[in-house]
Amino acid sequence: MFFVYILRTCANTLYIGQTNNLEKRLKEHRSKSLRSSKYVRSFSSFVHVYTETFKTRSEALKREWELKQWPRKKKDALIADESKIMKET
Repeated sequence: MFFVYILRTCANTLYIGQTNNLEKRLKEHRSKSLRSSKYVRSFSSFVHVYTETFKTRSEALKREWELKQWPRKKKDALIADESKIMKET
């Protein structure tokens, strides 16, 4: 299983990434290890705000690229919709 995820930094910027082990990847980001994204390491904190799941890395990479092309307003709307769903369940 592969994941595309979005992090919101303390500066309210968004980071989009993909991985096959979401828990491990988030730990890498939080620990600011060298395996973490240089971009995420430059911020003091972040919040994991969105995740999608895919069967193949190819699908995840395509979706990651697609989301990175979206304007900020569209990304924020996607995150807001996910937040509503999580609150309802």
